[in-house]
Amino acid sequence: MTAAATTPAKRAAALPPEERRAAIVEAVLPLLAEHGERVTTRQIAAAAGIAEGTIFRVFADKDELLTAALDAALDQEPLERALAEIDRSAPFEERLVVATEILQRRVADVWAVVSALGPTVHDEVARRPITDSAALTAIFESEHDRLRVEPAAAARMLRALTLSLTHPMLVGAPVPAAEIVTTVLHGIGASPGEGRRS
Repeated sequence: MTAAATTPAKRAAALPPEERRAAIVEAVLPLLAEHGERVTTRQIAAAAGIAEGTIFRVFADKDELLTAALDAALDQEPLERALAEIDRSAPFEERLVVATEILQRRVADVWAVVSALGPTVHDEVARRPITDSAALTAIFESEHDRLRVEPAAAARMLRALTLSLTHPMLVGAPVPAAEIVTTVLHGIGASPGEGRRS
């Protein structure tokens, strides 16, 4: 008998219910990308380092857990925090490129969860309005004199273009963040003498 077979599994530390729910949701998100809605509670428990029964102490059933996972994937607060942490001393376009990279990661992460949960979830996501990003708007506000539109409108344009040029159902491979930013700030017209890129 191996040492691993004789050593009892270490029990997860006791957590308040809300913290336990959050830890389980965090564990299930990468599993959804791999297994979709067919992910089992046994797999979830193993990933979270808990007994399978612990899941049902904080979630009524698997459907409630998957709904919580979707809510977590769509929660804008982590996005806002990441955007707010961008170095304010960096040049404007550099900040926008970093912001766009963050937005592109979010598109990929949300799509992984939504596509894993199946077509009924697509309708649910479509019904949820996309709210403005205060942190992204703040980046544009810092350079408002360089804009011909309001900062909030500029932020919406960047998000919309990033979504359309990153979403796997719309493009084969994501367009680089720097190119998206250049298009938003300068359009697609070539400068005099620049000509079309091949």
